[in-house]
Amino acid sequence: MIPLSLIASAVWVLSASVVAFLPLRYQRPPGLLLLLIAPVLIWLLYRDFGWLAAGFGLFALLSMFRKPLTYLLRRSFGGIESGGPRP
Repeated sequence: MIPLSLIASAVWVLSASVVAFLPLRYQRPPGLLLLLIAPVLIWLLYRDFGWLAAGFGLFALLSMFRKPLTYLLRRSFGGIESGGPRP
């Protein structure tokens, strides 16, 4: 029998592929949901298959979300101002 973590991960990958086809302005809500679900799936992969599967999952996540994660990290540490352009 196929483990639930593998089925959920496959559904996540297919969902991410569908979201990638959406126009950019429609990608944010489902992309954020995918980003929030990913750590749970990576933990499930670790639990069922070990650190190598979790490592591949983490690498894939960081590869797919490198720009949004970079933006969020820079914003959280004060590197990006929320206001408009400076005069």
